Amino acid sequence: MQNVILTIHLILALLLIGVVLLQRSEGGGLGMGGGGGGAMSGRTAANVMTKLTWVFAAAFICTSIALTILAASDAGTSSVIDQIGAPPVTPDAAPAPTGTDLLPPAPADAPLTPPKAEN
Repeated sequence: MQNVILTIHLILALLLIGVVLLQRSEGGGLGMGGGGGGAMSGRTAANVMTKLTWVFAAAFICTSIALTILAASDAGTSSVIDQIGAPPVTPDAAPAPTGTDLLPPAPADAPLTPPKAEN
């Protein structure tokens, strides 16, 4: 169910982007765009593109809410913070080496310290 809603959500996002990009500019964005009249022109009635934008936007918001509800219902009762203090469970883990086990093996005839340089 979540995959179906997510697919619809992504399609709606692409459709919403396309419809917004296809709309005619009213000439108010950063001094760019076409269309004269400026502040003296009246607001025109909503055409098909703006109605379609509203429909896609409302459907996009509805699918966003639906995905949020589905994700919340799938979430467990424990928090991520609760998992921080618990050590990771590894059933077949070997015990960690301690002390000198971390050092590489020394050759049998090698001195423990390097020879002192004489002046």
